[in-house]
Amino acid sequence: MSRVFKQTYYTAEDYLTLERNAPYKSEFHDGEIYAMTGASRQHNLIAFNIAGELRDQLKNRPCEAYIGDMRVKAATARSYHYPDITVVCGTPQFEDAHVDTLLNPTVLIEVLSPSTEAYDRGGKFAHYRKIASLCEYLLVTQDQPSIERYLRQGDVWLLTEAVELDATVSLESIGCTLNLREVYDKVLDDADENSEADESVN
Repeated sequence: MSRVFKQTYYTAEDYLTLERNAPYKSEFHDGEIYAMTGASRQHNLIAFNIAGELRDQLKNRPCEAYIGDMRVKAATARSYHYPDITVVCGTPQFEDAHVDTLLNPTVLIEVLSPSTEAYDRGGKFAHYRKIASLCEYLLVTQDQPSIERYLRQGDVWLLTEAVELDATVSLESIGCTLNLREVYDKVLDDADENSEADESVN
């Protein structure tokens, strides 16, 4: 992400006013506004696949899932972000009557991109950890089967990782399971075909 405006400092109110009228999405942290870049084919497929898996499992339950465009506020971090997937269980709480800024996510999921991976692991996760309602945070790799799951245990976040297509990731806080083969459906097909072609030539 890159800073998008020259003004040195914005209030949260400034940001929301600009954001709600902008033709593109930006994130905000501590007085600065950062433009978001577009997502790759793989990124979009993974996010769509995860949303599809969650939709089936959350049906008829008091939970909602949002993909891409739901803004999340980390109030004590003075930041606003757009997670790739957001899940809230219980009554969703919003910042104001616009109902476009969620305050109480239960699970946040980010699909890693080369330009944002360091931030998703570092600064952004630090912001997310300050959201009291957040129970689990997932980082999903694009080019190989790998999902890192961080589970809140008091003041500690426990990491588990699934790295095989036959593996599953259990989301305890919302009672859902992600199957990596489904998450990466159509994403790794080209790589697999190229690998098989190389083996046949050899």
